[in-house]
Amino acid sequence: MKDNKNFGFSHKCGILLPISSLPSKYGIGSFGKEAYEFVDFLADTHQKCWQVLPLNPTSYGDSPYQSPASIAGNPYFIDLPTLYSEGLLTADELAESEHDTQRVDYGWLFNTRYTVLRKAYSRFEGGKRYDSFCAKNAAWLDDYALFMALKGYYNHRAWTEWGTEHRDYEKAKKWAADFVDDIGFWKWVQYAFMSQWKALLKYAHSKKIVIIGDMPIYVAHDSMDVWRNTKQFLLDENFNPTVVAGCPPDSFSPDGQLWGNPIYNWELMKAENFAWWCERVGAAFELYDILRIDHFRGFASFYSIPYGDKTAHRGSWVSAPGKELFAAIRAAHPKAKIIAEDLGFITDDVRELLAFTGFPGMKILQFAYFEENSEYLPRTYTTDNCVVYPGSHDSDCTATWCKNLAGEIKERFIRCTHRRVGQSATCAVIESAMRSRANLAIVAMQDYLELENDEARMNTPSLAEGNWQWRMKKNYKRRSVKEKIAEIATSTHRA
Repeated sequence: MKDNKNFGFSHKCGILLPISSLPSKYGIGSFGKEAYEFVDFLADTHQKCWQVLPLNPTSYGDSPYQSPASIAGNPYFIDLPTLYSEGLLTADELAESEHDTQRVDYGWLFNTRYTVLRKAYSRFEGGKRYDSFCAKNAAWLDDYALFMALKGYYNHRAWTEWGTEHRDYEKAKKWAADFVDDIGFWKWVQYAFMSQWKALLKYAHSKKIVIIGDMPIYVAHDSMDVWRNTKQFLLDENFNPTVVAGCPPDSFSPDGQLWGNPIYNWELMKAENFAWWCERVGAAFELYDILRIDHFRGFASFYSIPYGDKTAHRGSWVSAPGKELFAAIRAAHPKAKIIAEDLGFITDDVRELLAFTGFPGMKILQFAYFEENSEYLPRTYTTDNCVVYPGSHDSDCTATWCKNLAGEIKERFIRCTHRRVGQSATCAVIESAMRSRANLAIVAMQDYLELENDEARMNTPSLAEGNWQWRMKKNYKRRSVKEKIAEIATSTHRA
């Protein structure tokens, strides 16, 4: 395959900040004024990229990696003041929607946001742009709208608990006429989401900022994806998974990680030339300029756990047709720019798949000091075809990570990291990433702000609750922060 390292730029930098973490008076970040101001902030600090987490809807657990619809957009990101400016909400309705919290309150959003969106939809008159959007996206939009309408009808229970006339996708389509109003609402939700995101994307491009998106490898069992494509997954006669995804036990997680996502029927997908994946990737590039694919190692071989197990102990590794898959994706989307999240238990088959695709892999500096010549240490990088990060959204904030260093790891960190007099350990890590030969360096906004876990950790994989809630304060735009970020970009020749 053709080498994928050319993003259209070289030796640049960017910031990782989820949309949900943007400041807002309405309970969660959105595609509104603060998003445009963050684009300005990126341009002013000499950044090239804005990396976001998946833009998919969230469900139980609030994780964007467990979405009820892998192609759809998150309704919570629709900006309410924009709807007000379009005449779809009243001033009172907008005021009643204010919820200026320090953290994302997903429970409040679930109980209130759809009510105000339905009010906006009741005033929406449609038109050619809306009709064109529905026609262009009918292949997935019609099914998404019906799935969400049925979700509401069954009080948000899992689709496997619906009546037989709706649990079976082919049968359910015959009942769509019974849910016309709800179907219309959910189509409009996606139209509003996409219209606002496309406007923000256009503005980012006008400032020469490119957007890096994120695609989870798996989809949730309780999702439109599985409901309408049951044969694409390993399910039993009751549509329950026979095996589920996760990670094996290790020193960080003695019981392993039990994600619970259904496993793909790779044999059938291969026979269909991976059409499902090609559609999904194509939809992603309607949203993003560059796509980071999560858990890349799972395309070489994946960890399969018997359904019903309470831990990941009885799982086993199973080969996946990664080369054939990415060859099909490249044929369907020859200009696709993809980053491989090649982290975790990396074996020869994963390295071989990465080399085959030519995708840039990831280097995490928080992994770099466990051994003397770690492949994550900048001095060991053998190519610039990689993306370096101080940490990830699943790891400690770098300030907390530095504070907790001890023993040989701390000694190695001190020895391998150039730290100027008076410089914080966090800034030293950031500069190590930025001075590396990696083509792209991405720094989480929490790290530039030097925040710690108790305030700003995004996700702790072993915890089921309390994740994905960090909100950035409006004072991030203060001069001292902007000057620091701009100076680092300039001094490391990434501006």
